[in-house]
Amino acid sequence: MRDPPVSARADAVELDRALVQQLARRDVGATLWFTGLPSAGKSTVAHALADRLRGDGVDVEVLDGDEVRPHLSAGLGFTRADRDVNVCRIGWVARLLASHGTVVLVPVIAPYAEARQAVRADHETHGVPFAEVYVSTSLEVAEQRDVKGLYARARRGEITGMTGVDDPYEQPATAELELDTAAIDLDTSAAMALALLSAILDRPVERTTS
Repeated sequence: MRDPPVSARADAVELDRALVQQLARRDVGATLWFTGLPSAGKSTVAHALADRLRGDGVDVEVLDGDEVRPHLSAGLGFTRADRDVNVCRIGWVARLLASHGTVVLVPVIAPYAEARQAVRADHETHGVPFAEVYVSTSLEVAEQRDVKGLYARARRGEITGMTGVDDPYEQPATAELELDTAAIDLDTSAAMALALLSAILDRPVERTTS
């Protein structure tokens, strides 16, 4: 992928700075949910965006699936029902934080569309801005990146319930942004997510009664 011209990169930096400063002045939060296959790049993009936001005084929290699950969902397994409970619990915490002015970034696989929709609906019901980022990096690339070796273990039959191998991943149909981290570099991915964040905060969100 060819690098953009220097002038274009400079313009992007200025745009990013303006957006971050705008976010820092707000007292309303939002949730960006990064969904995708294991090792697709969800956490990498979320943490890069969080670092950029924190550096400019934005109140931000990252609810990383690997870090949050032992605390919120200890004892749950990896059946569909247990995964859905885990996703909804993380979604509830995200919505609560966002309703108090925090920008919440959630890099969590959330493989099933119904659970993701439940989280979206909960945010809408409470008038909290929400958007979904589909990190669409291919299974082939995700397997190549897997530092934990989970895909290899699943291929050997040593573990079961691995999303993308013997457990399905339902691609989102309603994601506001799609990022293929094999084709888009980290800085650009973070900038695109930042622009989405700014857009949903500028858009009025009304509570629903459903």
